[in-house]
Amino acid sequence: MNKSLIKFLTDFTPLLVFFIIYKKTNSLNYALPPLIGTTIIALIVAYLVEKKIAYVPLIGAIIVCLFGGLTLYFDNPIFIYMKPTIVNLLFAIILIVSNIFFKKNLIKLLLNSALILENETWDKLNLRWSLFFLFLAVLNEIVWRTQSESFWVTFKVWGILPLTIIFTALQIPLIKNNKLENNGNT
Repeated sequence: MNKSLIKFLTDFTPLLVFFIIYKKTNSLNYALPPLIGTTIIALIVAYLVEKKIAYVPLIGAIIVCLFGGLTLYFDNPIFIYMKPTIVNLLFAIILIVSNIFFKKNLIKLLLNSALILENETWDKLNLRWSLFFLFLAVLNEIVWRTQSESFWVTFKVWGILPLTIIFTALQIPLIKNNKLENNGNT
């Protein structure tokens, strides 16, 4: 099986399982254990295919297990509701703090092997992603605090991903207009 297909399946199967079970049962208590289980299985499959575990899926699995587990243990959905808020705030803070205080642009560190851009462009991308993560955190807070649980679940599964894809696509003109030739001028 194709590695990119396996990556896609390991990334999205847990979320899809969560969504389907939630919609059938209308219960986080029934939907969270399969989410946690399929997340762990997906991590194992990714390891078997890649012979390593990437940081992002590992951290994601830890966070899903932690917040899902807290929700189940305390029988309080606030933990799972706040997971996207906390994760997006952490991403924004990490990008901002690493750039300002440590002079490390993490977007550049993550994508430098794929893109050769002017430093000013990397700084713009870092700022834009920081602001986007803050936007997602605020949006999640608004949705879970003002809408039904069912709406929040649908938003979590079918709202955040399209917003992220659209935001990413909106960065293409900046990248295209500021791409450097592969001559070491970064």
